[in-house]
Amino acid sequence: MFDLLQYSFFTNALMGIVIISIAAAFIGTYIITRRLVSISGGITHACFGGLGLGYYLGVNPIFMASVFAIGASAGVEWMSERYRVREDSATAVVWALGMAIGVLFIFLTPGYVPELNAFLFGNILTISSADLWAFAIYTLILLVFFAIFYDKIIACAFDRDFARVSHLPVKFISYVMTAMVAVCIVLTIRLVGIMLLMSMLTLPQMIAEMFAPRFKMMVLLSMLISIVCGVVGLFISAIINVPCAAIIVILFAVVFVVGKIVASFR
Repeated sequence: MFDLLQYSFFTNALMGIVIISIAAAFIGTYIITRRLVSISGGITHACFGGLGLGYYLGVNPIFMASVFAIGASAGVEWMSERYRVREDSATAVVWALGMAIGVLFIFLTPGYVPELNAFLFGNILTISSADLWAFAIYTLILLVFFAIFYDKIIACAFDRDFARVSHLPVKFISYVMTAMVAVCIVLTIRLVGIMLLMSMLTLPQMIAEMFAPRFKMMVLLSMLISIVCGVVGLFISAIINVPCAAIIVILFAVVFVVGKIVASFR
């Protein structure tokens, strides 16, 4: 089993899991505490529009997906703040529009799009050194932002009305964090794919929430769960030759059920 470590593509996948698990722990905990799971799902599917447009124009699809993701997240915040549209309603708009644009431009793109399945279902073994650097730089920026604005992020995540009354920069924090969520989603598309990405941003945090009463503890515990399940899932998938993303999500689900049982006895 450990012979796999001699292959660079496998070690890249391992490092990718660890780095993205760190970022997903912070982003996912913010999503859970602010109850933004539906928004992150909308942004995830809005990325499909960027992928389709990127293939059609011959532009880097990841770059176009980033543009669509950030635009979708900013659009949801803007509609919610400016026009008092419910966030779940605004999410439904960007979700449907992004998927429609993606389907349209994929259809208009000449020939077959060979890498589309990788974005839809994930292909962690294709992570390159350039991807790792992108993940690492993003994670470093995220950690610095949390270190500077930690108390303000916590206040905005748990009680935005209190944060406004306390004259905290609620709008700034909200827009930056939604942009961070969008970028995290785009960077992890190739890790687990659009279809399975939501599990990495929600399930470890939901498990951690059962046992961790504080934000910082939730982050650390969800990070540990994500890394362990990710690494174990990667080795299992390599041994039995099945898609890694599916195994990781199944492990998350198993740990969630076990956590629920343990929490009920506590």
